[in-house]
Amino acid sequence: KMLKVLPFIFIVLWSSAFITTKPIIDNSDPFTALTFRFALVALGFFLFSIYSNQKIIVSKKNFLESFLSGILFHGFYLGGVFYSISKGMPTGIAALIVTLQPVLTNALSGPILNEKVSVKQWVGVLLGFVGATLVLGLDVGTKIPLAGVVATIIALLSITFSTIWQKKLSNNLPLSVSNFYQAVGGCLFHVFIIIFFVEPYINFTKTFIIAMSHQIFLVSFGAFTILMFLIKKNSASKTVSIFFLIPATSAFIAWFFLNETLTNLDLVGFLIATIGVYIATRN
Repeated sequence: KMLKVLPFIFIVLWSSAFITTKPIIDNSDPFTALTFRFALVALGFFLFSIYSNQKIIVSKKNFLESFLSGILFHGFYLGGVFYSISKGMPTGIAALIVTLQPVLTNALSGPILNEKVSVKQWVGVLLGFVGATLVLGLDVGTKIPLAGVVATIIALLSITFSTIWQKKLSNNLPLSVSNFYQAVGGCLFHVFIIIFFVEPYINFTKTFIIAMSHQIFLVSFGAFTILMFLIKKNSASKTVSIFFLIPATSAFIAWFFLNETLTNLDLVGFLIATIGVYIATRN
């Protein structure tokens, strides 16, 4: 039962993250914001692990696996997305590029994980790709910054390898302990970037605090935990097929909250992407 409901909760929470990224980077540089976020996330998972009597001290192998996964996911992936949006990349287009992840994951989970990717899954992936492109494709009238594109492509590669890596490991750590070490990895990655590359600053405005709270509680504690759970329970290529609903959902949330426009073509794209996801993920 839970496995049926969780993907939908995940999609809404994950999509909403793209919307609160803008207010965060309007009030801070991307890397200081992420350092702050993952310091608190690490603390949260640490306290939860202690509270639920999980063993925090783990083997070196398990520690490194989770730590590196966190660097890929919270470091390169989120760092790439935050940086690209701070450079003026439209939120929707950033969401679309990183959502091409299922195409890459499907292509790679065959050779790397020996998962069988069926023709039906490929058809679903292609439909999802077409739909996602329609949703955002014709809105690409804005000058898209090159740095933003490069950062988003790095983010795309990182989330793809992170998902495959997570699936390959499926290390038997409790979720909260694994998430704790991932958050530590992400936090230290951003600390490194701050020390060597950026002038850190955060303005703790009301907007920043609300947006950051949303990303910590609903996205890092909620959506990310659901994602790790789904990757554990499903095949990697099946889990990420639901990602195709994210650009459309992000576009819809942006329309609702940020007054960004939705056209008839967007709605058609939404429909095609949804059909694609359904085909790719149904049993």
